[in-house]
Amino acid sequence: MLSSTKSNKYYSFNCNGLPLDLEYPRIMGVVNLTPDSFYAGSRATFDDNLLHRIEQMLEEGMDILDLGAVSSRPGAEKVTEEEETSRLIGPLALIRKRFPKLLISIDTYRSGVLEKALGYDINIVNDISGLREAETMLPLITQYNLPYILMHMQGIPTTMQKNPSYKNVMLELLDFFKEKVHRLRNAGVIDIIIDPGFGFGKAQEHNFEILKKLDVFQILECPILIGLSRKSMIHKTLQIEPNDALNGTTALHMIALLNGAKILRAHDVLEAKQCIDLYTTYNSAG
Repeated sequence: MLSSTKSNKYYSFNCNGLPLDLEYPRIMGVVNLTPDSFYAGSRATFDDNLLHRIEQMLEEGMDILDLGAVSSRPGAEKVTEEEETSRLIGPLALIRKRFPKLLISIDTYRSGVLEKALGYDINIVNDISGLREAETMLPLITQYNLPYILMHMQGIPTTMQKNPSYKNVMLELLDFFKEKVHRLRNAGVIDIIIDPGFGFGKAQEHNFEILKKLDVFQILECPILIGLSRKSMIHKTLQIEPNDALNGTTALHMIALLNGAKILRAHDVLEAKQCIDLYTTYNSAG
């Protein structure tokens, strides 16, 4: 039987001048400026009526926009910094002009890309490398008071799903986060969000064990972000395609909320918002 952890830990972040209140769970909506992200529904370009799409996501309940210009799907090849920048900056400029108060997270591990994005007042850094390739980012993160999303990944996207293995997946992730959080604190990073990295160098059994024991990460005293939306742990388990994985996504979102997640990174904002509304009502009952 599931039970709510009812974590009362309160987080309030200053995101480069804009507030992020995590008293209640929040939704990070995904837009990928890539031709090859694993879920086609998340891809967007100038030709896709980008601003209309983001406006709809805001109306559905999005709190943060996560904008990425490099695919991190299993087997993805590296993209040059120049290509990543060229994909990102035009749409970012357009979005910031139309939505000056929108919290924007940039999904990158490159300091050069981050530096250019800061010209458009971005608010959060989402780094899938787990500091592996982003040490030069730290001065920019501290200078602009940016919350930092620290994700765990075993390996790199090109090879991460080739026989991932752990002796004890929870202990190894906890050790990883403890060491990295300590390093970030020493570097002056104030606001840290942790992401266990579902599907990033994890087999199915690892993903489900992490989800089942997600509340263990609350010992780190950092809010937990989860990226489960339409992932392979859903569509492979159910033997369906990502396009058909919305119902499974919602089911796992509720489990994650019950186990302490504070941010849902989601492709389908409306359904994630409905899930949070039901969770909030349930969690306050009795």
